[in-house]
Amino acid sequence: MSYVDVGKENSTSIHLYYEDHGSGQPVVLIHGYPLSSASWEKQVPALLAAGHRVIAYDRRGFGKSSQPTTGYNYDTFAEDLRKLVTHLKLKDFTLVGFSMGGGEVARYIGKYGSKDVNKAVIMGGIPPYLLKTDDNLEGVDGSIFAGIEKAVAADRYAFFTEFFKNFYNTDVNLGKRVSQQAIQASWNTAAIASATASLACVPTWHEDFRRDVAKIDVPTLVIHGDSDRIVPFAAAGQRTAKLISGAELVVIKDGPHNVAWTHADEVNDALLKFLAKPGAKGQATAPKRKAVA
Repeated sequence: MSYVDVGKENSTSIHLYYEDHGSGQPVVLIHGYPLSSASWEKQVPALLAAGHRVIAYDRRGFGKSSQPTTGYNYDTFAEDLRKLVTHLKLKDFTLVGFSMGGGEVARYIGKYGSKDVNKAVIMGGIPPYLLKTDDNLEGVDGSIFAGIEKAVAADRYAFFTEFFKNFYNTDVNLGKRVSQQAIQASWNTAAIASATASLACVPTWHEDFRRDVAKIDVPTLVIHGDSDRIVPFAAAGQRTAKLISGAELVVIKDGPHNVAWTHADEVNDALLKFLAKPGAKGQATAPKRKAVA
């Protein structure tokens, strides 16, 4: 197993677990809450078959990475990603972020610029700004996030059970696009995550990424399910696509939050077509479009 050292907490090193497969142009996969890099299992084979080098890692506090009690904020998450990219000496790579991972994509470019970044993909991502404020009326009421924090603090295991119902829209998709066993596997992954991380990550969901998104100057693909009950399309993906010049928007019809699993064929098709296009910063990109899968 491979790890990169990203810091220390007292006498203990903080390590990120990662996997590095294949060859060709690198694609870095950044998972969502409360999962791990294993959640990309329907994308990794397709990317490898298309000739890409695929790197997937576990965010601090999740999966096989260390579980410190510090660093659960987007500046640190972006710094962790930067240390992984530097460790692997990646060039001309694509960042693909799902849900919380969309925040890493935005903050990484916002903080470090797009040098060596070829393209960006934000899937069901939390940018640009989920919290409803006087200057962000399209956001979600703060009481929703407060309620989630309270539920996680009280009994995170019970919270995860309810959370995954809306993560996959099980009332519509169970037994059709997702099995009970797959949901159980997601629950198992969530259960082994750090209790600290499980709670501390919730307020990061309403980080203000508007300035970060404005700095994204590489070809960008936004993928979002129009039936996302966790990160509403109108508050997130739709706005992100409008804020990034030339961004492509793919809306997955009836797609829940985790379209990477329930609508893997549509997601993989959009992802591979986008990756096959010319990339470098400053190059002309395709006009903004809306595709409905």
